[in-house]
Amino acid sequence: MNKPLLAALSALALAGLGAAPAVAAPLTAAPAAHADSPAPKAKPAAVTVNFAGTVSLSDCSGSVIRFPNSADSDPALVLSNGHCLETGFPDPGEVITGQSSSRTFGLLNASGSKIATLRANQVVYSTMTDTDVTIYRLNTTYAQIKSSYGISPLTLSDTHPTAGTAIKVVSGYWKKTYSCNIDGFVNQLKEGDWTWKDSIRYTSSCNTIGGTSGSPVIDTSTGKVVAVNNTGNEDGERCTVNNPCEVDANGNVTVHQGTNYAEETYGIPACFTTGNKLNLSAAGCTLPKP
Repeated sequence: MNKPLLAALSALALAGLGAAPAVAAPLTAAPAAHADSPAPKAKPAAVTVNFAGTVSLSDCSGSVIRFPNSADSDPALVLSNGHCLETGFPDPGEVITGQSSSRTFGLLNASGSKIATLRANQVVYSTMTDTDVTIYRLNTTYAQIKSSYGISPLTLSDTHPTAGTAIKVVSGYWKKTYSCNIDGFVNQLKEGDWTWKDSIRYTSSCNTIGGTSGSPVIDTSTGKVVAVNNTGNEDGERCTVNNPCEVDANGNVTVHQGTNYAEETYGIPACFTTGNKLNLSAAGCTLPKP
């Protein structure tokens, strides 16, 4: 995992040299167009991605998020990792809902300066099973945050991301942005006792570190959140904590030292109804249930 900061520093002190990394398969190049082929469609212009709406936690990163159907009057939500939960890592198979919380978050503006402290009143949902997410409910609404601080939330995309998409991983903890592309998708990503499904693999320039856990992964063409940053293989070990391995549909295991990963978020909006209320029984909701 891109560990909470204190754990990351401890690991750095103990880390030895890892094995040489395996090389991920490159993306397949598009075939050359024939002379009579229609001109390719122009790519949409990239939107400006900055720190506005991201937050810093005590040891992780996160973001204020909304869903496509959220209302300005709804209580605001913060997205981070399951392994950033203040009460400790959820066990494999464990799903936490409705847990009281008073955690605070530093709200950042576009330049990365902290402009406010936001406070949670509930852990709405947290798990490290199939995915690695914690969603907090704040004691203020989107409209109140906008009125007081001029900051709008980031919107979660409700469609599956696409390989090759240009992305930015925006860390509120470090006030640092990583730019790369989606290299591909991992059938299963195994780390210690946890297994995540359909994870995103980054290209090499997103070399995220401890403290970047929970950072939003933003599609630069839409400005929407498509995933939450969560882990990377640090030492070349196989399927151990901080050294996730990839498992394909046939059970073949590969290790890519130095490669980092994120968990998709497109399935989350279907699990929330009017008023940003969690409903794990809603049609289309595939998040693990307690």
